[in-house]
Amino acid sequence: MKLLAPFFLVLACSGVFFGQAITVAAAADLSVALTELARDHEKQTGETVKLSFGSSGNLANQIQNGAPFDLFLSADEDYPRQLVKAGLAESSSFYRYAVGKVVVWVPASSALDVEHRGINILLDPAVKKLAIANPQHAPYGRAAEAALRHYGIYAEVADRLVLADNVSQAAQFVESGSAQAGLVALSHAMAPAMRGKGRYWEISQDAYPPLHQAAVILSHSAHKKQAERFLQFLKTPEAAAIFERYGFSTPEEH
Repeated sequence: MKLLAPFFLVLACSGVFFGQAITVAAAADLSVALTELARDHEKQTGETVKLSFGSSGNLANQIQNGAPFDLFLSADEDYPRQLVKAGLAESSSFYRYAVGKVVVWVPASSALDVEHRGINILLDPAVKKLAIANPQHAPYGRAAEAALRHYGIYAEVADRLVLADNVSQAAQFVESGSAQAGLVALSHAMAPAMRGKGRYWEISQDAYPPLHQAAVILSHSAHKKQAERFLQFLKTPEAAAIFERYGFSTPEEH
């Protein structure tokens, strides 16, 4: 044991402890990008990042009910601001980390010419079900509804909408055949596992309110230093490049 003491002293000084990890509540559109970022962060620091994905509204409700998360990455900035206002998140930690984008997505086998007809394919009789995230608690759902209203087709497709719990599930509905088309995150369309499984048309960002995605460290976190280190990592050029690879843009571009 005496021989091991210096080794553990080094770990203690570096802030790395066996079995210690932060838990991040993250919007569903981050499922691929954030998994890669967490893995890279762990390689660099030895600190484990556990990820819990869901709709931003549901995650915010869990935080309000005492869920033991350390960091919250929302698909908008409203939920983080609400948590700050309620004293549940550190105002100084608020950070816009990315801007999300919405696409019309169809299965690769679909005869719908989404690349050329764009949003108009949703009026095709072949689209019996259209999947979107639930606007009640998912920012991407609100963006999808806003886009449908912007193009003047919401009333025509409203009775065909299938509401998913989050934007990731909306993509799954399309992939499984439960819906013939979906309004989903560009990050899903660009995910390696989804490439070759679908085709998409990117909706103009003028058609819906900006999806400024923000992060906050939670006030009740027992691992604020580790959470701050991961948040700082998300501000690096390396992280920005990963976000960009999965279809996000940086807030500075907007």
